Amino acid sequence: MTDTRIHEAKVRRFYDADGEGAGIAYERLMGTIWHHGDPTAEAAGMSPVEAALILERDLMAVAGLGLGDRALDFGSGPGGATLNCARLTGATFVGVSNSDSLSQRARALAVEQGMVQQAVFLTIGDQDYRTLAAWPDSCFDAVTFFESVCHLPDKNMFFEAAFRLLKPGGRLVGMDWLQRPWGVCQTDEQIQRVIGPVCEHIRLAGLGTVDSYPVMMRTAGFEVTHAVDLFAEQLCWGSTPPEDRERWLTYDGPAGDVFQAGKRALDAARGAGVFTVGWFAATRPR
Repeated sequence: MTDTRIHEAKVRRFYDADGEGAGIAYERLMGTIWHHGDPTAEAAGMSPVEAALILERDLMAVAGLGLGDRALDFGSGPGGATLNCARLTGATFVGVSNSDSLSQRARALAVEQGMVQQAVFLTIGDQDYRTLAAWPDSCFDAVTFFESVCHLPDKNMFFEAAFRLLKPGGRLVGMDWLQRPWGVCQTDEQIQRVIGPVCEHIRLAGLGTVDSYPVMMRTAGFEVTHAVDLFAEQLCWGSTPPEDRERWLTYDGPAGDVFQAGKRALDAARGAGVFTVGWFAATRPR
């Protein structure tokens, strides 16, 4: 088994209910939407969930989806973001995850919200992101991702697969965890001393940058229109209200020690300024 296959299996085990149980923990701590929100909205006093919904609205406007369109949401998790994007746009979404327990939860959520005709959730294999071979060429109007590509060892292959799936003129729109130089951490070695523990505890395959993602997208054939550091010139403390810190650090559910260690590592990276979140948009040329 190659190192990348070992990592991909670790990611699945991390989220699965019968593995380390990250999916259970995240849902208890964050509900069904697991990504950062618009920092301006949070600065104005909105909750992390409200800020996340605003960011989803803005990203869907960039995606340009509408009634009758089809989109693939990669790394759909428990389904909250996928369902909201479907509701916002009127498009039909296919959410995919390599964790069957997350897919089952997302299907249940679709039933709860009366969205089963507009969103389906499928479980794919650990390495299927490299080709997304279950779908034919040019079958989607958009491919989206919300803080999921950071888990992938072969990110470039995902972008190549997404390009193949999109119709000419289709849009790739998503957001992800990133690293960056900041303060005393300027070299890659200095950055990795802080980011490395985050990747280890949260099963990330190394973090890209606001510059490296567009390079991979262009190599895959995309025309990149947006590459934005959501927390440019500021520390990325988004979606982590001080009152929530204690809940994370005292979580005693499945793999509680892993979550506490991950929280401490992530907070250290946020405080050092080397962790941030960015969003991207690109188009498959017509």
